[in-house]
Amino acid sequence: MARPPGIVAAGHEITANAASVLLEDGGNAFDAALGALFASCVAEPVLASLGGGGFLLAHRPQGNPILYDFFAQTPRRKIPLAAVDFYPILADFGKAQQEFHIGLGSIATPGVVGGLFQIHRDLCRLPLNAIVKPALDAARQGIRLNAFQHYISNIVAPILSATPEALRLHATDESPGRFARQDERVRQPDMADSFEALVSEGEDLFYQGEMTHALVSDCHAGGGYLRREDLAHYEVIRRSPLKFDYRGSRVITNPAPALGGALIAFTLSLLQEVRLGECEFGDEAHLRILTRAMRLTQQLRRGEELDSSLDERTIRRILSRPFVSRFRQLLHQHSQCTRGTTQISVADAQGNLASMTLSNGEGSGYVLPGTGIMLNNILGEEDINAQGFHRWPANRRIASMMAPSLVFTRDGRIVATGSGGSNRIRSAILQVITNLVDFEMPVETAVVKPRIHFESGLLNLEPPRDEHLIRALADEFPRQKLWDDRNLFFGGAHTVMCGPDGGLSGAGDPRRGGLCRLCGH
Repeated sequence: MARPPGIVAAGHEITANAASVLLEDGGNAFDAALGALFASCVAEPVLASLGGGGFLLAHRPQGNPILYDFFAQTPRRKIPLAAVDFYPILADFGKAQQEFHIGLGSIATPGVVGGLFQIHRDLCRLPLNAIVKPALDAARQGIRLNAFQHYISNIVAPILSATPEALRLHATDESPGRFARQDERVRQPDMADSFEALVSEGEDLFYQGEMTHALVSDCHAGGGYLRREDLAHYEVIRRSPLKFDYRGSRVITNPAPALGGALIAFTLSLLQEVRLGECEFGDEAHLRILTRAMRLTQQLRRGEELDSSLDERTIRRILSRPFVSRFRQLLHQHSQCTRGTTQISVADAQGNLASMTLSNGEGSGYVLPGTGIMLNNILGEEDINAQGFHRWPANRRIASMMAPSLVFTRDGRIVATGSGGSNRIRSAILQVITNLVDFEMPVETAVVKPRIHFESGLLNLEPPRDEHLIRALADEFPRQKLWDDRNLFFGGAHTVMCGPDGGLSGAGDPRRGGLCRLCGH
C-alpha cells in the first residue's frame, strides 16, 4: 500500500483541505503550510490575516531545523500620545474576560506577507499561483460559518463591529449590516483579489506599493504609528532555533527574542528530574507539581523582565544548571512563590515537518481599503506589552509568546506542535510535550487530555476533575476556576507526528475547532 503523501493538523476544515490538496498534488510540507496560511485567512479570519505576524519552524531530513521569524516589528518612531488612535474593548470568554486595545495606534509592522514570500523562495516546490489556489477558490465561493468560528466572532464582536469595513468581513452578501450566523455563507472577494495581486506583483505591493500608500496615509491621518519606512525596511529573519533535552527527548522551539520558547524550556528544566510519568495522569501529585512549575515560570517572567531584555545570553543564564537548581528547590516547597492565534502543523512522506504559528492579535478593527486584510493590534496586546502600552522600544522585533516546536522523542518519533492562546500558549505546549514524553501517550490523546493553566494566582482547570482533588489542591492554590467544558482559553495545539517507521498521525485540537487530515484518506 502506498504511503500517504502527508498529514496536516489545523484549525479549520478549509485550512486543512488546502494543505491536503497541495500535498496530493506533489507539494512538500512547506507548500502545504503556505497553502494553509492563505486558507486560514479566509476560514479563520479572527485568528489569521496577511496583516499579522508569525513563525515557521522548518525541519528537513537533510539539514538543521531553521526558524523563520516573520513576527511584527515595533514602529521606527513614536507620535504624541494624544494623537494616537488607541482604545480598549472587552473580550468575553464566558468564564473569563480579557481587555484588548484596538485602533490604528495598535498596529505593529506586519510580517506575514514577507514571511510567505521568503519561505516560498527557500523551501517550496510548487509555484505560488498553485499554492494560493485552494484559498482563492474558497474566498470567491465563500465558506459556511462553522460553530467555532461563530463562537469566537461573538467573543471579539466589539472589534469586528468597530468599523463598517471590519463588519463586512464577517457578514453575508445579503445582510452586510450584521454578523453572519452559523451555517451562513461568507464570501471574501476583496481578499481573493489581494491574493491574486500579491502573487502577480510580489511582496513589494504590500511593503512599497499601493497597499503601503493606503496604510501609511490612513495611519498618518488617523492616529497610527506606521510610516513608509516601517514597511520598506521590514525583514524576515532566519534564526537558529532554541534546542534543549527533556528526559531523553530533544525539543526544538522558538528562540530569542520570542519569549514563549524560553519559558517552555525553563518549565521543562524544572520538571527534568521530577519523574512526572510516575504519577497517574490528572492526580493530585501530577497537577500540584505542574501548577507549581507554571507558577515559578510566571515568577521568573515577572522578576527577570524578560519581555524587554530577552536575548541568547539571557536564555543561557536562565537555563543554566545553578539558576534552574535554585528554582527547582522551590518546586518541592509548599509555600507560595510570590490571543488570536492559530497553529498549522504539517508532515510529508519525505520527512519534512512544518510547524507554523500565526497571529493577528485580535485585529485592530482597521481593514486596508479594498483588500479584505484586517491589520493586527499587536501593540494593543497586554500579554506582549507587559511593561505598559506605548513604552515599546522603536524598531525592534516584538517578543512573542508563540512557540512553534518540534519534539524528537527517545523512541524515534518526530512531533510538530504549537498553539494559539496568548499566555496560555506555553502551558498548552508544555502539557502536550509532557503527555508525549512523560506519559508516553499517542499524539491524539496527548492533545485532547484535560489541561490546566496557572496565572496571576488563579488555577484554571478543564473538566473532568474530581471534587476531592479540587479540595486537596485548594490548600496551596485556593483561587480556582473550574471550566464547564474544553475551551479555546486553554489553547489550540494542532499537532502531527512522524513515527519511527515513517507512519503519520496527528490531532487537531478540539478546543479551537481543530481537525487532522491524512492525505488520500
